[in-house]
Amino acid sequence: MELVLSKLPSLLTALWWPFCRVLAMFSAAPLLGEHLLPVSVRVLLSLVLAIVLLPVAAPTIAIEPFSLHAVVLTAEQALIGLAIGLAFHLTMAIVMVLGFVISSQMGLAMAVMNDPITGASSDVVSALLYVLCIYVFFAIDGHVVLASVLGASFQAWPVGGGLDFLTLERIAYNVAWVFAAALLLAVPVIFSAMVVQLGFGFLNRVAPTFNLFALGFSVVIVFGLFMLGYIVRTIPEHYVRLVHRVLDMLSQGMRQTGVV
Repeated sequence: MELVLSKLPSLLTALWWPFCRVLAMFSAAPLLGEHLLPVSVRVLLSLVLAIVLLPVAAPTIAIEPFSLHAVVLTAEQALIGLAIGLAFHLTMAIVMVLGFVISSQMGLAMAVMNDPITGASSDVVSALLYVLCIYVFFAIDGHVVLASVLGASFQAWPVGGGLDFLTLERIAYNVAWVFAAALLLAVPVIFSAMVVQLGFGFLNRVAPTFNLFALGFSVVIVFGLFMLGYIVRTIPEHYVRLVHRVLDMLSQGMRQTGVV
């Protein structure tokens, strides 16, 4: 018993660094970092996963727990975890931006409600697409993918091995990719709404006595719902493709550090 107690401080110190990285990743990852999951549950899951990953996540160098090096190392692990979680969060951000663009084109941006998942106000279309992506996330075992990527990150970027600034820079540049991908997915709705608006513009020149404002609003919504029904069927396939792109981006950064 005394032998176990004597090794307990070193074991807790070795567990602290993986715990910081896992908790930071869970705080930025989609679904797991939302307000829907309580903080206590998130901390408990991080502790369990850190214990499981301890054989591959233990630091390779001796670190004094109460030193400036330990503080810098804690911030380093948190930054790596945030980068991994943010990389996966980009896929959800694309869907949220897509929902907002579709709502704006359909005239449903005024229908805003309090989203219990994200804790912020969002439109109805964004909430619908977000729930759809939740089903797809668990259907493709997204939580298992997150755990496997996290385990590989400890081999690519071990505790005390420094930061990979190239991967962090690549993730930052991919923020622009979020807006480009969302706009490409929203092109059918934007084009259909533009065609309807142009048609009613010509009709207004022919019959100016019609109340085309009220009639055009309802017709745009009908065409928007029709195009939304078409887009919803393709969202799961696009979401899986976006996840594969994020995995390729992370695996490319890991290959540069010697992990295949």
